Amino acid sequence: MALNPNHSATVSRADAQEAFDAGLRSYMLRVYNYMTLGVAFTGLVTLFMATQPQLMYNLAVGPIKWVLLFGLIGMGWMSPKIMTMRSTVAAQAFYWIYCALWGVMISPMIFAFLQIEGGVYDIARAFFITAGMFAGASIFGYTTKKDLGPMGRFLTMAIIGLFIAALVNIFFVQSGGFSLLVSCGMVLLFAGMTAYETQIIKNMYAAHYGADAISRMAIFGALQLYGSFIVMFIHILSIIGIMRGE
Repeated sequence: MALNPNHSATVSRADAQEAFDAGLRSYMLRVYNYMTLGVAFTGLVTLFMATQPQLMYNLAVGPIKWVLLFGLIGMGWMSPKIMTMRSTVAAQAFYWIYCALWGVMISPMIFAFLQIEGGVYDIARAFFITAGMFAGASIFGYTTKKDLGPMGRFLTMAIIGLFIAALVNIFFVQSGGFSLLVSCGMVLLFAGMTAYETQIIKNMYAAHYGADAISRMAIFGALQLYGSFIVMFIHILSIIGIMRGE
């Protein structure tokens, strides 16, 4: 019996699509696993710092905090370089250092909440609210067929503008009401950024399918999502603190 070449081609395309979909699921799972481990590692660093008040003060409250802050900003800016690194180990080291620096920087905020009645509950509430918003935004970014590129460019500019406004408020205005508005705005903007980043991370897999950079791409994707998660958590916790008058 003669073989139908069209049938063979259809089967081959179906097998290729199945392999691609399985690889994409594995890749995204790796991204989310890295991100989850990064958040957990940041939590451990934060708790350690909270048990060492003097060390926390020296690193995260004193003048050296500005060095660490600009280090964080610089690492976030340089994060795309992860994909050009030849070593996956080097990319992982970059990621874990970034997570550790965040743990140091947010430790005074967490320490302050641990000193007040109900503070542990507030931290847990902020975390679960963040997790819920993050999950919803990331699922939307993964499943939507709409190109979120234009939204991503708008969000980037809006975040920069709001960051500058926050600095002006910290050093000059010092208004609690304005801080509340800034935190609400940051939460919404980074929820949108999470959706945009998820779509970008998904599309990166298709663009580099079969390349040896997939492992480093997963680390880069985790770093992007991790940053959005942490910023959302910080500002949700700040909203809770402002609302309770702390």
